[in-house]
Amino acid sequence: MFDVIGKRRYFYLLSLILTIPGLFFILLTPVSDAGLQFTIDYTGGTRWEIRFEDPTVTPDQVEAVFAAQGLDAVAVKAGPQFIEIKTEQIADFVAPEPSASPAASGATASGTPGASASAGASAAPSASPAPSASPSPSAAPSGSPAPSGSPGASPGPSASPAIVTGNTKIPTEGKLGEVAAALQKELGPIAEQRSLTTIGAVVSADLISQALILILVGSLGILLWITYRFRDVKFGITALISLLHDVIVVVGVFAILGTFFHVEIDALFVTAMLTVIGFSVHDTIVVFDRIRENKARHAGEPFPDIVNHSILQTFGRSIMTSLTVVITLLALFLFGGSAINDFILALLIGIISGTYSSIFVASPLLVDWQLWDDRRHGRLTTTRSPRVRRTAS
Repeated sequence: MFDVIGKRRYFYLLSLILTIPGLFFILLTPVSDAGLQFTIDYTGGTRWEIRFEDPTVTPDQVEAVFAAQGLDAVAVKAGPQFIEIKTEQIADFVAPEPSASPAASGATASGTPGASASAGASAAPSASPAPSASPSPSAAPSGSPAPSGSPGASPGPSASPAIVTGNTKIPTEGKLGEVAAALQKELGPIAEQRSLTTIGAVVSADLISQALILILVGSLGILLWITYRFRDVKFGITALISLLHDVIVVVGVFAILGTFFHVEIDALFVTAMLTVIGFSVHDTIVVFDRIRENKARHAGEPFPDIVNHSILQTFGRSIMTSLTVVITLLALFLFGGSAINDFILALLIGIISGTYSSIFVASPLLVDWQLWDDRRHGRLTTTRSPRVRRTAS
């Protein structure tokens, strides 16, 4: 019979090896460019994916053009052809179609809190009634409310949206239009624009606070429920520690991948983490429930032996359940497309880590805590079986 509990210190050491490197890179996040890389969902700003006709254009050249325009940008390769650019929020970018209507610009200045309050002011010069104020062909020559060249635009007031996504039309107006013109002048024509997204600082702050609240409330609910279910706070806290182990493993892996491969954390990552937490707790409760049953059936046996029996009895079920999920996720990871690859990767790492922690972290911690509690209350003096002395005949 394999003695999981007897070898628990080796599993503690393995957990430290798995968590310490990731934790190191997580701690680097606020003090350097290394560590976790967040999408603009959480940082706010503008993300732009473009492809130049000249395939030799490099991200460094793109960053140099942005710097010449007074913008701090980070450009990376997004696949073999596209370049992804992340920069500060460009306030006058509000819609896919050019908008030069004086009425719309006036409404934009008092738009939603998620958008920049200066959006209308920035767009005002190009929306002036004077025909020569903007070189764009979409400007209305007579100051009429309906902008020409934009058949889908609404003539009524429209507040600047908090989030603008999915644009495939290369901008020609405002600051972003100036940057696009400078890029094409310095690096050649832009052949294709895959997406253009901007998110305001208020929206990103709301997303961060909501994500933290979701994780904290979920963890607290798990702690309270397991404590109530097993009538022992040790079960709840050890389950929560194993959850923390899984969170550090997943976030740490993404911190390492973000440092070396620019893998970013987006809104789906929070969904993945909540899924991992739920799966890990389910597996832990299966083991804990068997421990509770065996404590009643084998009263008087040493607690480490009861826990070891319980782990071995549920081991096959835990592995088979996790394996079926992992096989499905592997298929999604390989054939599901790049849009969900990071989400699936987080689930894969988390479910494997959750299965490991339920067996090799939560249960051994429960044993150590119980043994410490027994020694503290004088119920246990030693954990070793007494040796039988042999007398010479």
